Amino acid sequence: MNIQRWIARREPDWKRLDALLKKVEKKGLKSLQAVQIKELASLYRSVSADLARSRTHQVGNTLVQDLQILTSRAYNLIYQGSRRQEWQALVEFYRWGFPATVQQTSGYIAAATAVFLLGGLIAWWFTWQDPVFLSIMIPQYLIEKVRDKHELWMGSIVGIEPLASSSITINNIKVSFAAVAGGITAGAFTVYLLFMNGLHIGAVATLVGQNNLAYPFWAFVFPHGSLELPAIFLAGGAGLLIGRAILFPGKYKRGDALKFYGGQAAQLVFGIIPMLIVAGTIEGFFSPSPIVPEPFKYIVGIGLFALLIIYFNRKRSN
Repeated sequence: MNIQRWIARREPDWKRLDALLKKVEKKGLKSLQAVQIKELASLYRSVSADLARSRTHQVGNTLVQDLQILTSRAYNLIYQGSRRQEWQALVEFYRWGFPATVQQTSGYIAAATAVFLLGGLIAWWFTWQDPVFLSIMIPQYLIEKVRDKHELWMGSIVGIEPLASSSITINNIKVSFAAVAGGITAGAFTVYLLFMNGLHIGAVATLVGQNNLAYPFWAFVFPHGSLELPAIFLAGGAGLLIGRAILFPGKYKRGDALKFYGGQAAQLVFGIIPMLIVAGTIEGFFSPSPIVPEPFKYIVGIGLFALLIIYFNRKRSN
């Protein structure tokens, strides 16, 4: 290889890449037009090849070092800029995208909530009417603890908060993902899961109400439940979206409907993960804490739910 001729032929590209990099370093990636960004990526690849060739043909340490610096600058700007864009997209999703998806799918979320509440209402009715129903829904040792000892069971978490928090979070994520996955059964398993959870919560709430323990029970539930239950309803809505795509694709082909409604469901799932993590942390550390006054737990729970409603109703201004 004629080194001098090769350098003369390739040097304009090196200078052009250096000029583009200086512009980005001074004014940011937004200062480049779309064509220039493509040119920057192309030049980076070609100069990287030049670096490899210069090492192979031993063109001189100074040139190798210059090309190394040039490619390192390009790599950092291109790939760090890409990572920054990914983080910006993530922030943008949680800032505007997630609330927008919740608003667009509110009917499905409302339906999932209604199924859960129906289960709770039925459990309340049958628990008051028939004690046998209570023993079917709730383990006997919990019934005896509440009815005979007039105690709640949340104190068992105290002292093992980190373990309890991680276990609770994992369990809630499992329940939520199961509700979403239930969509592939045309939504049947999603409905079943929501209904059964409603039955269980309704039976427990009636049991503690019958034994004058409703106030401390709901003081425990409110702080984390203000996030946990809405997250489960959102997951249920995601499962119903998938079920709708299977049963009623409407104007779409079934495959296209699954892509469309499945995409909305995926956004709901992605959005609820932070909610479940925060809820699990609160349930493990804050909700069962005996040193936190019960009125304050109610205030925190109501406050978190109010903030969640405000967040879900956010709309980007035009």
